[in-house]
Amino acid sequence: MNDKKIAFVASESTDAQEALHDLKALYPLVSPEEADIVVALGGDGFMLRILHNDIAQIKPIFGMNRGSIGFLMNEYKPEELPKRLARAEPVSIRPLRMTATTESGEEISAIAINDVSLFRETQQTAKIRITVDNIERLEELICDGVLLSTPA
Repeated sequence: MNDKKIAFVASESTDAQEALHDLKALYPLVSPEEADIVVALGGDGFMLRILHNDIAQIKPIFGMNRGSIGFLMNEYKPEELPKRLARAEPVSIRPLRMTATTESGEEISAIAINDVSLFRETQQTAKIRITVDNIERLEELICDGVLLSTPA
């Protein structure tokens, strides 16, 4: 991994920006497009955003926690980063695809990496039918919204 090109991306938090500054001083800088691996600096929310980004579809992402929550992240240690990257065990995620059909019949699709949330857009209560893998799980839920968690 010592010869691999590393790109760094960081959330806007002070801790993540300071870590980005420190890592840029220690390691050669390349863009995410040129990199072999992308190191994401931030919290879980930032990591999820990066995973939704197109770059995550073709590049491995190694997250280091510089946010308030870091369940999805590795410990931030700038020392010997190439060795840590070489020892990292790859995990492939296969994001779910969420398709919502509006009352007018319009289909809206998105990738669901952590969860899918649907909320009403009017003052009236929403009526939601939930199917997973083409199996109706809930015929009708009358509510303000619903949150469906995914395995990732």
